[in-house]
Amino acid sequence: MGELRIDDDPPSRGPHFGGQAGDSAEELLSRALLDHEDSAAVAMRVGGLTLCDQLTIIFHGRRDLSTIHTYIALGNHGAGDALRPSELLRVPCYLDLADAASRRDAEQLYREQAGILREALRAADTVLAVWWEPLAELAGTPVRVEHATIADADLHAQLLMPVALRASERGVMVAAVCTARTLAQGAPPLGIACVQQDVSHVYPLTDDPERCLEDFFARTADHAHLLAERLAHQEASVERFLELSGE
Repeated sequence: MGELRIDDDPPSRGPHFGGQAGDSAEELLSRALLDHEDSAAVAMRVGGLTLCDQLTIIFHGRRDLSTIHTYIALGNHGAGDALRPSELLRVPCYLDLADAASRRDAEQLYREQAGILREALRAADTVLAVWWEPLAELAGTPVRVEHATIADADLHAQLLMPVALRASERGVMVAAVCTARTLAQGAPPLGIACVQQDVSHVYPLTDDPERCLEDFFARTADHAHLLAERLAHQEASVERFLELSGE
């Protein structure tokens, strides 16, 4: 995917954010999705967050691929901004406007579905902020909010937000995740993922953070114990092999 640009005067082809400066996000997206261009990309800002000032939801539709992809970017992005692929986190929460019988129906479906994603982001942000204090206490190390990318975790779910809590001295990352769903089906299933190197586990969004972290640290301790046993076994095998080679 190339660069996405927000432009007051969009080109006739290619990804863009169209509309006048005073238009609402809903009007911009409704117009873009119903436009006759080959592709369109439109932003919706999400404010009122705890872990970052703002997020921007970006819906990017392409006629040739019959897709509307959804991306989340850090910060407030508006007309004139250009976003590189490295600034975009793709999330598996998709608009589905196929059942719209008219433009008015499509506008209504968009408002409902985009609103569902916006509220899911706010809920995940609120819950993740609640995890901050228990993580710092149980990890015994300072916790920071850092930019998160899909490369940060090998999970059975995907990152929902490009921010995560990180206890660097323990190598632990805690992030909000979701599973794939069209927004026409309602809010995506959300969870909180804990990751430490090659150990990861996803907990329900509503679980108690302290209980979850105690469980996760027990998992990492068990993994470290098993790894130590495996290494000791391998070392013993090598020693026996060297003894045979010396005969």
